[in-house]
Amino acid sequence: MLKIALVGYGNIGKAVVEALDAAADMQLCGVVMRTQSLSKPQVPVPVVDNLGKLEIKPDVAILCTPSRTIPEVAESCLALGVNTVDSYDIHSDIWELRERLDTAAKKGGCTAVVSVGFDPGGDSVVRALLEVFAPYGQTFTNFGPGMSMGHTVAVKAIKGVKNALSVTIPLGTGVHRRLVYLEPLEGHDFSDIAAKVKADPYFVNDETHVYLENNVDALIDMGHGVNLVRKGVSGKTHNQLFEFSMRINNPAMTAQVMVACARAGAKQAPGAYTMLELPIIDMLAGSKEELIRRLV
Repeated sequence: MLKIALVGYGNIGKAVVEALDAAADMQLCGVVMRTQSLSKPQVPVPVVDNLGKLEIKPDVAILCTPSRTIPEVAESCLALGVNTVDSYDIHSDIWELRERLDTAAKKGGCTAVVSVGFDPGGDSVVRALLEVFAPYGQTFTNFGPGMSMGHTVAVKAIKGVKNALSVTIPLGTGVHRRLVYLEPLEGHDFSDIAAKVKADPYFVNDETHVYLENNVDALIDMGHGVNLVRKGVSGKTHNQLFEFSMRINNPAMTAQVMVACARAGAKQAPGAYTMLELPIIDMLAGSKEELIRRLV
């Protein structure tokens, strides 16, 4: 039975609690909330402001904090000898994070599974599998339409933002439009905030439209999706076409994959891993024999 601590209690954190409740081989042993001004979670476990304050030392800390806080939060957990799983989603920096946490994890004698969830994470594995099928060619990842969790969190972190929602619209061939609905705090200039949104690394490479909104909560729908298409060559045979699609609740999907990777990470040697490096069988509950008999 793996003992799990949850660090952060936003939309993904709440979904992690539900996923753990459905996992027979795991149990929640505590929640860490660094911002104590938020309402206390209604969970039957201790709620603390620091992982080291938990009476029961967890095997794994599932980190549900904003991506830009992950490096420091993960290192603090790894220093205590606690495995980590995070959903860091800044694609351009994933390798650097993996290398940084690899050092910290080996020093702490534990593991760090980085960039786990919807994308990067599940989609990363599917993209790799499509390249197995057709090593030469092109893959197009088309997100949405739907709410982007990472982009929304990034906008909310900008000074002067009361509430925000970022929606991703697929334009095809991996090109996207970002629609940002923004509710500013009183006394803050909308046009100034909109300029900061468009300059943020999350948005700077996409066509981004920012709209003034009086009630962002009325627009929120956590549904999302992806359509992955690869056209390429198998051996010397051209015109191989593969397509993978899903429509999901974003927090629930991310949380479920993080829980699966908590299981897999606990089985690895000390160090850092992406989801692409983990054996799929280690993500699943059950014996190797049962899984192979049922799935192969």
